[in-house]
Parts: sequence; C-alpha cells; structure tokens
Amino acid sequence: MNALFTLVGYYLRGAFKSRFAVVFGAVQPMLYLLLFGPLFDHSGVGSWDTLVPGLLIQLGLMSSGLVGFGIVLDQRFGVLERLRVTPVSRVTLLLGRVLKDGVILLVQAIALIAAGYALGLRAPLAGVLLGLLLMTVLSVGLGALSYAAALTVRQELFAPLVSTLVIPLMLLSGALLPMSLAPAWLDVVSRLTPFRYAVEALRALFAGSYASTAVLWGVVVSLAFAVVGVAVGTRLFQKENA
Repeated sequence: MNALFTLVGYYLRGAFKSRFAVVFGAVQPMLYLLLFGPLFDHSGVGSWDTLVPGLLIQLGLMSSGLVGFGIVLDQRFGVLERLRVTPVSRVTLLLGRVLKDGVILLVQAIALIAAGYALGLRAPLAGVLLGLLLMTVLSVGLGALSYAAALTVRQELFAPLVSTLVIPLMLLSGALLPMSLAPAWLDVVSRLTPFRYAVEALRALFAGSYASTAVLWGVVVSLAFAVVGVAVGTRLFQKENA
C-alpha cells in the first residue's frame, strides 16, 4: 500500500509540473459548456442540470480514454523499462497510474462544475459529490483499459484508434442530448454501453433524486465496468511486462 501511494505521488508531481496538460484536458468540455450551454439551456431540450453531467462524462471519456498515450511515451523514452526493474509489482505500477489519472480528472471536473454554477447550474452539493465519486469509479475502469490497449496495439495506432472509439461512445451515452430524443434503434444501441447509465445516474444525482432507479443502475454498471476494466487491464499489463 505504501508503494502504491508513493507511486501515485510520484506520478502526480510529474503531471502537475506540466499544468498546461492538466488544463488542456478540460478545454473541450469547457468550450461546450460556454458555447453550447446557453443554446442548450434556451432550446427547451434540457437545462444546465442536464448538460453539465453529460459534459462530465465527456471529460471522463476524453481524459481517461486517452491516458494510455502516456505509457506509450514512457515506453519510447525508457521510463517504463526503468520502473520494471524496481521491486514494485506490475499491478501497483498500473494502479498508481490509474489513481493518478483519477485525481487529475477530479481537478478538471471540479473546474467544470464551478464554471457550470457560474452559468446557472443549481445542483445540490450532495448530488455533485456523489456524482464525482461515481465518475471516478468509472474512470478507473476506463483508464485501466486504456493502458492495457496502449501496451497491446502498435504505438502509432493507439491515439487514432481510441479517438475513433471515444466520439461514438460519447454520442451514444447521451452526454450532449438526452437519448430519449433518439430513434428506438439508437436508444437500444446506447443501452449497450456503460456510459449511458452513468450519464443518467449523474443527471439524477444532480437533480437530487438519490434513490432513483437511474442512480441504482448507474452505480451497478459503473462498479461492474471498473472491476472488469481493472481485471482486464491488470492481466494484460502483467502479460506485456512479464
């Protein structure tokens, strides 16, 4: 456990030395909030309480989905090779990265929520805190899968592959527009992705509906996704680093 926290601290110090990278990860959702938000709020489709939870999932997909690119760079410059010769277990090396990414995501998410409050978001504090917790759980699974993918596909293919997958997943989640507006077949397809349930759970939490079915499904699906993601990520990480 001490090794894990030491590793997380090491990764965080490196990450916050480049504050631009931390800020840049939240730029796209922030632009959606500032430029698309007023239009969304006046369209009658939804409110800030609908849009901000969706943008949090977008932020999670963009940030956690692409974290594997960092390990691609570490491979290229020999950082990963130096870490492999330490007595720290492979699982700890993976979880250290995933937890570091979770902390950075929380910082970005808090900044996005603060901007949302300035523009008109009126979600209860308890709902926001529970939403951040749910989002962090989901990001753990996604980050683990991203690192595993980065180690198993050709380095030059990772970024375009993940970028191609992230956009459809974001749209199918209903992050920008509620999937209740979608045709029946698209609604069915969206329910096959875990992010649809996370978006609906976040929106329910931001509305103060803590005991709703949407929250229950969001928690169950997010926990299952995190467990599967870490299990798959750990197995592939150990295999590639044996």
